[in-house]
Amino acid sequence: MAAAAAAATSTSTTPIRKPSTISPFPVSKFTVPFAFNHKKPLSLHISNSLSNPASASSTTASPATTEKFSFSRFSPDQPRKGADILVEALEREGVKDVFAYPGGASMEIHQALTRSDIIRNVLPRHEQGGVFAAEGYARSSGLPGVCIATSGPGATNLVSGLADALLDSVPLVAITGQVPRRMIGTDAFQETPIVEVTRSITKHNYLVLDVDDIPRIVREAFFLATSGRPGPVLIDVPKDIQQQLAVPNWDVPMKLPGYLSRLPKNPNELHLEQILRLISESKKPVLYVGGGCLNSSEELRRFVELTGIPVASTLMGLGAFPVGDELSLQMLGMHGTVYANYAVDKSDLLLAFGVRFDDRVTGKLESFASRAKIVHIDIDSAEIGKNKQPHVSVCGDVKVALQGINKLLESGGAKGKMDFRAWREELNEQKVNYPLSFKTFGEAIPPQYAIQVLDELTDGNAIVSTGVGQHQMWAAQFYKYKRPRQWLTSGGLGAMGFGLPAAIGAAVANPDAIVVDIDGDGSFIMNVQELATIRVENLPIKIMLLNNQHLGMVVQWEDRFYKANRAHTYLGDPSNESEIFPNMLKFADACGIPAARVTRKDDLRAAIKKMLETPGPYLLDVIVPHQEHVLPMIPSGGAFKDIVHIDMPSAEIGKNKQLIYQSLQGINMILDSRETKNGTDFKAWREELNEQKVVKCSLTSNTSGEEILLQHAFLMNHLMKQLQKWAAQSYKCKRPSQWLKSGGLGAMGLGFPAAMGLLIQILMLLLWIWMVMNSSNECSVVSDFIYLSRSEILSDMWKFAEACGIPASHLTRKDGVRAAIQKMLHSWTILVGCDGASSRACVPHNAYWWGF
Repeated sequence: MAAAAAAATSTSTTPIRKPSTISPFPVSKFTVPFAFNHKKPLSLHISNSLSNPASASSTTASPATTEKFSFSRFSPDQPRKGADILVEALEREGVKDVFAYPGGASMEIHQALTRSDIIRNVLPRHEQGGVFAAEGYARSSGLPGVCIATSGPGATNLVSGLADALLDSVPLVAITGQVPRRMIGTDAFQETPIVEVTRSITKHNYLVLDVDDIPRIVREAFFLATSGRPGPVLIDVPKDIQQQLAVPNWDVPMKLPGYLSRLPKNPNELHLEQILRLISESKKPVLYVGGGCLNSSEELRRFVELTGIPVASTLMGLGAFPVGDELSLQMLGMHGTVYANYAVDKSDLLLAFGVRFDDRVTGKLESFASRAKIVHIDIDSAEIGKNKQPHVSVCGDVKVALQGINKLLESGGAKGKMDFRAWREELNEQKVNYPLSFKTFGEAIPPQYAIQVLDELTDGNAIVSTGVGQHQMWAAQFYKYKRPRQWLTSGGLGAMGFGLPAAIGAAVANPDAIVVDIDGDGSFIMNVQELATIRVENLPIKIMLLNNQHLGMVVQWEDRFYKANRAHTYLGDPSNESEIFPNMLKFADACGIPAARVTRKDDLRAAIKKMLETPGPYLLDVIVPHQEHVLPMIPSGGAFKDIVHIDMPSAEIGKNKQLIYQSLQGINMILDSRETKNGTDFKAWREELNEQKVVKCSLTSNTSGEEILLQHAFLMNHLMKQLQKWAAQSYKCKRPSQWLKSGGLGAMGLGFPAAMGLLIQILMLLLWIWMVMNSSNECSVVSDFIYLSRSEILSDMWKFAEACGIPASHLTRKDGVRAAIQKMLHSWTILVGCDGASSRACVPHNAYWWGF
């Protein structure tokens, strides 16, 4: 997300940063003017980095007004190695911690680090772990993170982290060793042109060719990384430069005239007044806040207090406004809440602060906030108008803009002119009808419930990191973040393996905080080696592993868009599916970290409590069903009207139940009156229906589960069409006027008048309706599919049917398919496990929960 100016540049530990007027270095990626051509696809990514102006308040006014560095290991005129100059330059920038993994081309830097009494090196076990840890450090503290790697493969292992930091606007300085200058371009051992490799995924990068440039380059790197829209900067240092002796000049000014000239000024007061006028004229305003508001949380809260406008947050913006506040709509977008997406869809004014209109938020751009006027405030001019054209735009620091708006609100008496109570009541109704919820099945642990319990036991105060996948979205939905920088996740890049090393960085930056890595088994194992770092550093990181033995989010997309065809998404051992594989407890044990596994819901709270109370690191392996989907969900490229959620509103369920009872009373009256009971003969109709069964539902040994579903659906469709036609002709009935939807159940006929046509429709649907009415919250129809896996899951499905008082058959062998399906079609029976050959295949439950 487009971010506001980093708070790091205004801290007391930030060293001297002086502007300059000359630049001898070609600024390769930053030569394009920052505001030009941002709509052209080829220049978009470049200008994304070029247009990273600093806020006028925090970076341009006085870039050289911090405390002078007071200690050096060397006398002023004493020559020292380039590596020592580099380390001292880091010390002068206030660096206290680095994440560095040594190699041949960076050995000199590591030797210099051992001579520093200020900088601590946290040794990762992989360079990717190091760069993700530096990100976690920066995201949780607001200070720039620093990582160091050697040349060649060490440098290329930083690529994912650099790309992640660019997309999520994270201040990062990466330093890489390089082969000696004379060997550059000769394909020397462990040589890669890392400057060229990372040109499009860094805000800027340097290749140091003169040892005397090190002080200036390091100062510029930290200024670029933390000013404007923060981002990653890379410094590539050849080994001979590290070894060369020199006397540093610490007073050389920065040479960034182009960059400094493009920094945005303070917002025009006329623009702020125009925004207030739009707010006062609106009836349904909504705040859409992103990562750009993390440094302006206090101003944002004050603005909401003055206006009463509800707040929807992006994934990157969680915590900028307290999630538990009554005006919070929580997260919007693909897996956002129904009410947040509803608010944006129905709004007449969208206040987009520090956001970039990402595709996972907007879906179909033409439908996103289509009724609203849009106000866009962002520090990166390239983001304004890139995806969605605003009616009013301000290019500047969100913090400064909000300060100006709040000042106008407090002084002008505009607060009294704003009354959005009706709008808030409308949204509160949506909250009641469409809350974030989940279903439970017997003793299995719902992953959402695990996060809820963690939230309760930590009182919402933990710093939470995640990998990428379903667990990431559930952590965004069900943990109630109170403040900015509590939530650490890979948003734009979606890099699996991020959670564990990011937690390391957060624990280093916040030694007194509770740090929890909520991870999935797929993401966790990508950087599992960092358990060794956690143990050696004795970092009190708690790891709550939601283990479903699958790539959960990919499985969800397979289920919904690829007919549940499993394409290499099972992470367990196919030859022994009854066992949890790999055994995560043994990974922890190998690194000397206490660990436990929990499989039953009743044991979960005690297990999480023990995890939190155990000193030092701890791993809790929480076994969860892989059948669970992240809902709500707006399909990619879809609009709010396409949203999929767990079930219908509770109020609507109540209305339909009441209607059903009334209908049954009407049926009884009809049966008790006239000659209805003895005057109707359905023999011809039953013969026609049986003929359809024979023709359309004849099964062979090669009939697939999908073909069964299609045939069954055809039969149901034929039945309903015939009922409509016959009832309308005989009793002049209208067409169905209402659908009862609950987890894939479509009940036609609820809009018919109470006549004979109603009797026929209702009788055919009573079996369906009975299920919904007599199901508890735990046993209602919950989704479009039931997914079958290991034997214990099949057993749970069997118990689930029995718990609802419904006959069920358990099928595991192919030889019994014909008889079992015939029984299902001719009786009220649920068939569990009909896939036969593959125990990991999935079958749509809406075909198997009814029969004739």
